[in-house]
Amino acid sequence: MPAEYGPHCGCMMVWPVRAGSWPHGAKEAQETFAQIIRVLAESEHVFLLAHGAEYERVCALFSAESRVHVFDVETDDAWARDIGPTCVVNKDGEVRGVDWQFNAWGGAYDGLYAHWEKDNRAAAAVCGALSMECYDAQHFVLEGGAIHTDGEGTLLVTEACLLSGGRNPLLNKAEIERELKQYLGAEKVVWLPRGIYQDETNEHVDNVCAFVRPSEVVLAWTDKKDDPQWELSNACLETLEKETDARGRKFTVHKLPIPERPVCITKEERDGFVFEEGEDVREAGERLAASYVNFYIANGSVLVPQFGDVNDRPAVRLLAGLFPERAIVPVYARPIIVGGGNIHCITQQIPAGKNLHWDITGPLAAGGFEGERK
Repeated sequence: MPAEYGPHCGCMMVWPVRAGSWPHGAKEAQETFAQIIRVLAESEHVFLLAHGAEYERVCALFSAESRVHVFDVETDDAWARDIGPTCVVNKDGEVRGVDWQFNAWGGAYDGLYAHWEKDNRAAAAVCGALSMECYDAQHFVLEGGAIHTDGEGTLLVTEACLLSGGRNPLLNKAEIERELKQYLGAEKVVWLPRGIYQDETNEHVDNVCAFVRPSEVVLAWTDKKDDPQWELSNACLETLEKETDARGRKFTVHKLPIPERPVCITKEERDGFVFEEGEDVREAGERLAASYVNFYIANGSVLVPQFGDVNDRPAVRLLAGLFPERAIVPVYARPIIVGGGNIHCITQQIPAGKNLHWDITGPLAAGGFEGERK
């Protein structure tokens, strides 16, 4: 599995519509997604899933963007990083997808909605549309946000997520690690204890710790010992200080502050949701899992979530120093995090490879590309 900071073909996204995730008809969320898509399309392809009436509207909305390609694929929600294929590359540069089982972050045990069948079919649909071979890993529950790699054999995960009762309860830690190594080509799995406080994904790693280059990571941090995040982040720091990567290198850890003030659901936002039976219900005043670690590394830029907080600028400055070769693009992320995620969660990287080069002449349909494949 290649690193996100490596050159890649593009990323997958899903157009947001679910009324239980996106308040007030998803209007603000769609505006933010459109902003992100246009920034990404400056340096990479965006493979965007939409369905029904939204499909035609989205095709028209991005008709002038040559790097935005729309699939007619139906999903349950819009978390592309978690439902899309995890792409792996061999020594000859050939790309394949891994189709994990998706169960809405916990299935019947503690999943966030009762029906996720369409989400679970999305990875295979994308691989088919891209004419990309696909490994069937439906026996193993995993989301893209639960893993992060340096591209050199090291994988970061959290115990809170991968050992949760709703993922793979019949497998022990060693068996889970064996599956990750087999499908991702990893040589070493570094298990961080926890993630971000109140992260409803059972604390995905991509919200708390991420590689910026080999053996170098950013870690969500607060100096406030009375904040519940301090204990979680400190436990991760202690692990990173003791561990090495797959090549025996010690980790360099950059502390990336979380927002100074907790980001919470407002009553107005709460009143804008329409929840289905069996869906996780949000409450006014609920603390959200806001983190600047959930940035996305595009080929030419780094999109950094912003929350209208005093730590927005320090986060941008720190990441600008770590990615001097890329433009840093702040994106107001409240409309996304209210839906339960962040910039990183709405994208899934698709690497460049021998089987991923096309001349695109128009939008994409579910059947594949309109255009000549090289």
